[in-house]
Amino acid sequence: MKKILLIPALLLAGNLMASDYLYEVTPLVGYNIAEGNLGLDDYAVFGAELQYNGLDSVIAPELSVFYSKADYDNFISQDTNVWRLALNGVYEFDQIGPVIPLAKAGVGYEYMGDTYDTKNTNSVFLDAGVGAKIPFTDSIALKLEAIYMNKYNSSDFDNNLMITAGLNIAFGAKTQSTPEDGDDDNDGVLNSVDECPTTPMGEKVDASGCAIDGDDDNDGVLNSIDECPTTPAGEKVNASGCPIDGDDDNDGVLNSIDKCPTTPAGEKVDATGCTIDGDDDNDGVLNSVDECPTTPAGNVVNDNGCTKRVNLHIKFENNSFEVDTESKIKVQKFADFLNTRTNFTTEIIGHTSSKGRASYNQSLSEKRAQAVKALLINDGVEENRIEAIGKGESEPMVEDSVVNADAQNRRIEAILIKQ
Repeated sequence: MKKILLIPALLLAGNLMASDYLYEVTPLVGYNIAEGNLGLDDYAVFGAELQYNGLDSVIAPELSVFYSKADYDNFISQDTNVWRLALNGVYEFDQIGPVIPLAKAGVGYEYMGDTYDTKNTNSVFLDAGVGAKIPFTDSIALKLEAIYMNKYNSSDFDNNLMITAGLNIAFGAKTQSTPEDGDDDNDGVLNSVDECPTTPMGEKVDASGCAIDGDDDNDGVLNSIDECPTTPAGEKVNASGCPIDGDDDNDGVLNSIDKCPTTPAGEKVDATGCTIDGDDDNDGVLNSVDECPTTPAGNVVNDNGCTKRVNLHIKFENNSFEVDTESKIKVQKFADFLNTRTNFTTEIIGHTSSKGRASYNQSLSEKRAQAVKALLINDGVEENRIEAIGKGESEPMVEDSVVNADAQNRRIEAILIKQ
């Protein structure tokens, strides 16, 4: 009976935002993870959402707008404004503990300020997402979302994943409770029969609305004074119901604050009991996240610690190593970059498609790399700062089954090495 009386209180508190307010506005910040072939680095997003709850439907319409400034993934400073406008339908599930889960789907339009020589276009996109609200009051909540977007971009379907967080503010009350029908202390007992009308939030109450005691975690300490009400079964506790502290892994950090409670013996740890990280290959990326822990000294790396390669987007016809006029402009820009940053050397790596014999493709890739090297030298870059390498068909960018795979695999990549 005691637990049953608590359920209406939790449901009432969780559903106030959805049922009692006409509008919800949410300023948001987040992070966009772009599909690799878009040629964009991952970037921050800023936006807002407006939701209307006045329809007689379980789906609420939502209008959202997002803005970002995104950098193209190359060493020649290029960026673009990205605007997105979307209309979604939002469905909120029943509250689970302190969380109100939600799901959404809809359609939007993406505007790219500058596309340069990429395939990015302005286009309609479809989106779908999941999220949650964590109420602070009956009109203010933390809102978290993950939104997947699929856009038809030239001849491809390209993907973006956006993770956001914001402060959800509800306003425009639809109804007001009368004192005799309300529940001011949200304990599941109406004011008209509540003998303890100021019961603290979350207290278990009896039929008259007054707090009752118990020992829900069976640790021998009553709920009313238990400061750790969910102690695991069998734990030794103190008078406040909290586990008696120790140092089970002998790392010098007490269990209560040890975030890595099974650290191997002898490991050096920080104040939270976790192994102190390092950077064995001196590439600026800690060992714990370094996916390429033996990167050669000086190589420019990405966030995962692996050597960063730049596609110079140089076009070659089939069986040809002649650089066309349009691509020579890109080589000139890369040469300008090297000429102003004399502390860098570069590896020029040629690749081919899989058509033809492997031995022929290896030779062709070397000729393509040498052709680009010759142009860089002609544009003022010292020969001893450039190494030309051919990889043949051994490292395709895309599988042969992909549309235009041959054209994508015939490419020149550059690796920068800091001296």
